[in-house]
Amino acid sequence: MTFHRPLALPTSDADPRGAVADRFRAALAGFDRTKPVAVLGHFDADGLAALAILARALGRAGWTVRPRVVGKGENPWDPEFAATLDPELGGAIVTDLGTRPEPLRPGLPTLVIDHHKPVAPAPHAISGHGLEPEPTSALLAWWCAEALGDHRDLLWLAGLGLIGDMADGAGFPELADAQAGWGKTALKNAVSLVNAPRRTAAADATPALALLLTEDGPKPIVAGDRPEAAALKAAKAEVAAALDAAKRVGPRVVGEVALILFSSPCQIHPLIAQQWRGRLKDKVVIAANRGYRPGWVHFAARSGQPRDLIAFLAGHRPEGADGHYGNGHLAATGGALRIPQWNVFVGSLRFPEAALAE
Repeated sequence: MTFHRPLALPTSDADPRGAVADRFRAALAGFDRTKPVAVLGHFDADGLAALAILARALGRAGWTVRPRVVGKGENPWDPEFAATLDPELGGAIVTDLGTRPEPLRPGLPTLVIDHHKPVAPAPHAISGHGLEPEPTSALLAWWCAEALGDHRDLLWLAGLGLIGDMADGAGFPELADAQAGWGKTALKNAVSLVNAPRRTAAADATPALALLLTEDGPKPIVAGDRPEAAALKAAKAEVAAALDAAKRVGPRVVGEVALILFSSPCQIHPLIAQQWRGRLKDKVVIAANRGYRPGWVHFAARSGQPRDLIAFLAGHRPEGADGHYGNGHLAATGGALRIPQWNVFVGSLRFPEAALAE
């Protein structure tokens, strides 16, 4: 496999795997090993898998690890969030949560491992953005783990991340190896279950992380009898019911934009946007959920045409929008806006009827 070389991973070799491992070693050298290291990950399948790989590999290498899921409405760079972390940390690793140049707390060595478009260049980052094909955060984490020893038994977790972020057609040999070792169907079914809790009203992905931190493959997730596995199945049923209801809401179309506005406590707006993307191929599809978090509208943007949706949202960015707006991938982005900013946003898109009362 030949990679196009990204700016974030300079290397004399076309294959970035060695450069990732080297950068990970260098980052760990700047941590205080006498203190715990926080490992923070997004609550989708890719982020959870990346978190689990890093936590397990570091634990085996003798580090004290504090794993933490970053969930609904949370941003690890918010001072309020940083204040909840262990005050005596020797370092922090943030994965699948975007790239920022600043540490989580002043003076705290912070390594970012991510594959989304960076908000700003970061001096201490391992980024897959710009690589072609683009590795997911979980695959980057597995490449990092190689710096700590042989962790081939964790390859199934990298497979979960690749499938979860729809990189299963990119031709990564790691996925082929994971499917050969643990089963293609088992991995796919496990992804569906691991992704379910974060879409529920409670958005509690800790049962999923508990399984990924301890199990030796996807089958105990799919067919196991642990309470955590039962919680994933219940979450999937909750999301399926919410999705069925939201599918009945039709789009409003003005110019190049199709807006689907609905209310659900479940995080199903990305699924609704993806569904309509295939039916409205020439539109920018925005699925917006006014019921996910009080006082906010969360939305996902997709398109059936190749276009830079981050740039599109930047062109309609309302004053007051924060770091929750317009991040992610060029073809799969979205955001969250407080209701006053949402009303300005939909006005810019010529949907004044979509304005909401505060």
